[in-house]
Amino acid sequence: MKKTNQPLLVAPELKGRAFSAAHAQAADDWLGALFAEVVENPSGLVLVAVGGYGRRSLWPHSDLDVILLHHKRKDIASVAEKLWYPVWDRGLKLGHTVATVDEAVSLAASELERATAFLDTHLIAGDAAMLDKFDLGMEKLWKKKGDQFLEQLADSVDQRHQSAGDVSFMLEPNLKEGRGGLRDIQALRWAARAKPEFAADLIGQMSDEVEILHEARVALHRHAGRAGDVLALDDQEEIAAALGLGGGGELMTLIAEAGRRTAWISDEVWDRWRREQKKGRRGVPVDVLSDDIEVRDGHVELRSGVEASDLILLLQVAELAARRDLPIGRETLARFSALEAAIPEPWPAEARACFAGMLLTGPAAISVIEDLDHFSLMARLLPEWASVRCKPQRNVLHTFTVDRHLCEAAANAAKLAERVVRPDLLVVGTLFHDIGKGYPGDHTEVGIEKIKVIGERMGYPDDEVAVLVDLCRLHLLLPDVAIRRDLSDPGTIRAVAAAVDSVEFLHMLAALTEADSIATGPSTWSSWTAGLLRELVSRTEVALQGGEMEVVAREFPSPEILATMTRGERVIEVTANRLTVVAPDEPLLFSRIAGVVAVNGLDVLDASAFSDDAGMAANEFVVQSSTGAPVEWGRTVAMVNDALDGRLALRARIGERARAYARYQRRLSAIPPRREVNVDNRLSDVATVIDVHAPDTIGLLYYVTQALGEFGLDIRSAKVQTLGPEAVDSFYLCDRSGGKITDPAVLAELELALRDVMGGIDD
Repeated sequence: MKKTNQPLLVAPELKGRAFSAAHAQAADDWLGALFAEVVENPSGLVLVAVGGYGRRSLWPHSDLDVILLHHKRKDIASVAEKLWYPVWDRGLKLGHTVATVDEAVSLAASELERATAFLDTHLIAGDAAMLDKFDLGMEKLWKKKGDQFLEQLADSVDQRHQSAGDVSFMLEPNLKEGRGGLRDIQALRWAARAKPEFAADLIGQMSDEVEILHEARVALHRHAGRAGDVLALDDQEEIAAALGLGGGGELMTLIAEAGRRTAWISDEVWDRWRREQKKGRRGVPVDVLSDDIEVRDGHVELRSGVEASDLILLLQVAELAARRDLPIGRETLARFSALEAAIPEPWPAEARACFAGMLLTGPAAISVIEDLDHFSLMARLLPEWASVRCKPQRNVLHTFTVDRHLCEAAANAAKLAERVVRPDLLVVGTLFHDIGKGYPGDHTEVGIEKIKVIGERMGYPDDEVAVLVDLCRLHLLLPDVAIRRDLSDPGTIRAVAAAVDSVEFLHMLAALTEADSIATGPSTWSSWTAGLLRELVSRTEVALQGGEMEVVAREFPSPEILATMTRGERVIEVTANRLTVVAPDEPLLFSRIAGVVAVNGLDVLDASAFSDDAGMAANEFVVQSSTGAPVEWGRTVAMVNDALDGRLALRARIGERARAYARYQRRLSAIPPRREVNVDNRLSDVATVIDVHAPDTIGLLYYVTQALGEFGLDIRSAKVQTLGPEAVDSFYLCDRSGGKITDPAVLAELELALRDVMGGIDD
């Protein structure tokens, strides 16, 4: 029989839990009718829904999970086939178990997945008394093995969080399995079945969070036409529209808020349970920290009789909680949340010291800030925090929402505090450096104005407010220069030195840069970028201290390469990730090598070029494999020789590779990549600098340098940076005489040629 793939329920007017309940009812009606049709003798037989279906929460493309319970019927195999085959013929997924009541309970006893799935049941058709007997057996099993199941359930929650990530902060969250997702909610309910007092006070607080996650997952199933839990960036706008929201940004903000609330409650409940397990063996520990504050039952709390009198006391609690790496008690947080008084403005020195002290504890501060945030206390202390709270960044570069990114960056900065003379300003400035992302406009410019207000409100002196502002103003300077500029050019180093003005501030900015980059995500920090930053900081420090600019002279070509060039012949050398080609000079030499690199699936990190008066040129490419595997140079070297000999159809090969990989491309950012060309004759002492912002595509460097080659220009160096879907390529160019390109007409033609190239690039 041909599978029809007919859905049990369409009902586009229903969303979320309303749809899932209606879908479960539709499944009951269809399976119940099927049971009545194919089962001639229903005696000693019952068809039972379990799992999500048992909870009457059936997703559009989820399995129909059922148990066929029987009382030792000899014809059970035949009965089961009559029930299962029509389900399969309809194209539905079926999770099925056939067993006696005792067998089913024994299965549950041996496996946590079944033990939890079999807790949630309802009758589809057949002998209701048998289902009552099964439910009673499961109730007894959980009473008998409840502690063991809870241990296993707690471990499974931790393992799932590690593998699936966090719903609140992921660009593409797993709505079911992620930390703060739907499975966390259900795990709490399973635990409450074992111990009814387990989390009753908290589970009831999650109805709103459950609904938005439920609605999003139902809409995701419908949109994809299949089961799925990961809300991909490509699907977010469509899912938002299906839910009647204003766009993907609004959807992801709601999901971030729901995931954060759910995760916080889940963590609190499981932590409470673990503490109770220990408490039963060792009693309730109490540790007095001050006249007002103590550690009680694993939480930092106000002592008995102490009032939540002001927010300065809250900051003292927060600092001590971070130093002890302990949560703040819910009762204490609730008492401060009910406090109507605001913190004095400007903040007294004690408040600033506590706030910076909390941040200087590093990762422990993140959990404390989460505690404060769940009771809206972060926004009470810092009103601007509300603008970045749960704000998604929606591009592949950023692992976290804006607020969590700021917390992670500040925690990273705390680890680097020994490098700077003012650790307190470093961590506070790092926490605020992206605060402008919560408002319209350029986030740096907006951030500068907001930080002025914040700094003054916190009571910092004017000179220290200026440091916090400058950390925001210049937080992109060092990474941009390190990756996109020629660090051997004295003009580059002078410009950075002039911007930072002092060695002390340079070190602070470098620490912020490292902390920010690590917190952004794995694609923005590597041993390569770390090395470039160290080099830039070292050379800028020499310049600030009045050192000779020769110290930062050009490193490429090396004396060895210069010696090779005197031989007047082609030489290709490779190391682990470096390709060096010495050959007779020609306008398209650099472009051809770039094309071969693209055909072989290598990403360019850095490239340099040099030509001498004898007609020889040296080109060097620092690359990495797009798959992360070690570079295999044999094929690449052979193709370079073929390309330079004019025996390789480079453009066709690049197009072929691009088409082959087009099917695997996915959206990397909610914001389309820029298409810009910027020309600057001030950045470098010796060359014209052209920055090209374009969609990152296979062969981009080849196409751009081919266009530059039409002008017969000398490409002194190229810096290649990929920011998610966007490539930012910087070229240091000289004319045929070795000087800058100053003719306005030529510069205009250059820009025209490059814009034409970008016009032919598909996003």
